[in-house]
Amino acid sequence: MKLYFAPLEGITSYTFRNTHAAMFGGCDEYYAPFITPSNDEKTGRKMLRDILPENNRCGKLAVQVLSRDAEAVLKFEKIIAEIGYTEMNINLGCPFQTVVKKGRGAGFLKDTECIERFFDELFEKTELKISVKTRIGFSSADEFDRLIEIYNKYPFTRVIVHPRLREAFYKGEPDMEAFKKAVRTSKNKLCYNGDIVSADGLKKFSEDFPQIDEVMIGRGAIANPALFREINGGERLKTAELIEFTERLSENYLELFGTEIYVLQKMKEIWMYIMKNFPQETKILKAIKKASKLDDFKKAISLLK
Repeated sequence: MKLYFAPLEGITSYTFRNTHAAMFGGCDEYYAPFITPSNDEKTGRKMLRDILPENNRCGKLAVQVLSRDAEAVLKFEKIIAEIGYTEMNINLGCPFQTVVKKGRGAGFLKDTECIERFFDELFEKTELKISVKTRIGFSSADEFDRLIEIYNKYPFTRVIVHPRLREAFYKGEPDMEAFKKAVRTSKNKLCYNGDIVSADGLKKFSEDFPQIDEVMIGRGAIANPALFREINGGERLKTAELIEFTERLSENYLELFGTEIYVLQKMKEIWMYIMKNFPQETKILKAIKKASKLDDFKKAISLLK
């Protein structure tokens, strides 16, 4: 089973990836949060900073692109090819309004004719391998038939399917009937993404879909950074490891940004996922949210020992 760490914008930066890889690892590849190239801006060093090889010590890294402009993507691919990348992933899954209102990410799914033109041009001219991450539709699962038909036209290295509609965001259960449809009809290799939060959960998925040997995990691996290790038969996550991981990560953020307020905000965001492991600890969760200093935050999480 190939295991991929899904990108989460604002969380899984190279600082997070490097820290996670050094302490836990276990995944076959990390996916960097999307980059949005365009024809009217120069792709500067700042935009590329997160994917520069010298900044990444996490092992294999995949570049994800958010765009509906094939020309801009083709220009961007030349830039990433120069720094050693041979593949890029196209994001058709991001559900957030700031992305969707521009017709990108999951917002692109509403315009299947444009998607087809986009991939026609991309595959005609690209010199890189291409994968795609997709939802099953914007507002109706009926849209997935047409999307699969389009994806089947192109030689993707993989089609990563998150079986939810854009309108569902991350709520409710994944539509496994839609994923079954993809398994039956896709001509491309499939990778599953959605709500795998435990080794037992992956085992159950593998029993239901023995033909799928690639899985992408995002929120589950933020909540439990040892998840990939557990899936591979290693030890279960210990609370003390969470404390140590937080200490290492906050130190790395401080070294990079030099501002405690930024680090505190980042750690709070990450710990909103982690605290799902401790649903009974409402007082500690309240203290985490209330913390105005990094030391106060660390004192709050230390109570979990």
